[in-house]
Amino acid sequence: MENNKKKVVVGMSGGVDSSVTAYLLKKAGYDVIGVTMQIWQEEPECRLEENGGCCGLSAVEDARRVAASIEIPYYVMNFRKEFKEQVMDYFLEEYLKGRTPNPCIACNRYVKWDALLRRSMEIGADYIATGHYARVVKLPNGRYTLKKSATEAKDQTYALYNLTQAQLSHTLMPVGEYSKEEIRQIAEDIGLEVANKPDSQDICFIPDNDYTKFIHENTNVEIPEGNFVDLEGNILGTHKGITNYTVGQRKGLNLAMGKPVFVVEIRPETNEVVIGDNQDVFAPRLYANKLNFMAISDLAGDMVVDAKIRYSHKGAKATIRKMDDDLLECVFEEPQRAITPGQAVVFYKDDYVVGGGSIIGKKLL
Repeated sequence: MENNKKKVVVGMSGGVDSSVTAYLLKKAGYDVIGVTMQIWQEEPECRLEENGGCCGLSAVEDARRVAASIEIPYYVMNFRKEFKEQVMDYFLEEYLKGRTPNPCIACNRYVKWDALLRRSMEIGADYIATGHYARVVKLPNGRYTLKKSATEAKDQTYALYNLTQAQLSHTLMPVGEYSKEEIRQIAEDIGLEVANKPDSQDICFIPDNDYTKFIHENTNVEIPEGNFVDLEGNILGTHKGITNYTVGQRKGLNLAMGKPVFVVEIRPETNEVVIGDNQDVFAPRLYANKLNFMAISDLAGDMVVDAKIRYSHKGAKATIRKMDDDLLECVFEEPQRAITPGQAVVFYKDDYVVGGGSIIGKKLL
């Protein structure tokens, strides 16, 4: 980590990872400023803190105490507007279209990087830094990309695939070189109270994990009931509204079929939820748009990669090719389960992020 007293703004969530990030960068000689992004909206802040999320008042107090402990200046910056428009509104729109969004990816690109980086540059910072388990590297071709973290179990590169070259060139992620256990040990060694704070879970703005209630409370749209249909279009029963379902889902269907059945597809245009057997949830290919390339400037011809279709997916061998300026086909060596529109697909070569995009479906309409 070269520095020459370079100034870095560390996004501090009050958790152990971002706290140790700030400590490591100060120890390495950077001029460190701690910042917590105020993203909670006008409703009571305490609702957002029950699961140790990254956006409540307790997060601010934890981050403030850490900053005081390691003797760095600390500020709270207001990003409510950006968070609502780029993350919450996007989340609602995607669900209403029958897709399953990933709000953390949108938050990373448009709030944590776009908005925070811009504001940090305005106050004279050279870099921003976060507590993500990933590594920023500059390749021999001059491009910046992400390398998986030193411990694959904690790797977070999937949620960062759509960062731009400009953003990556001003980003530091020191915890990517460590395991979670090592980070907690560092925090303990320097006496940080957050050393054993649990990791935040779920979506920070839906602490009770009730997506349907959140959508109902935050839109004026009534989600109508519709038909469960089989692959041939035969009506099997009535669903409670498409926002209650996602591809691959088995629980909560309340269909007496005499065997386990799964959501195969959601059709918002006809308000149908397609039901099938487990094998029907597998597909050999996907199509993606909203492409972002990291390790390469663009894709020319075919490329064999490991493709990851959700955060918990281990990745699978596939061949990718562009079909248009912003349309890509990904063909897997073996069919993959629950390819879900709205989720990201991220492509890796060895441990490096080639790029990624947003899944639009298993077939072209």
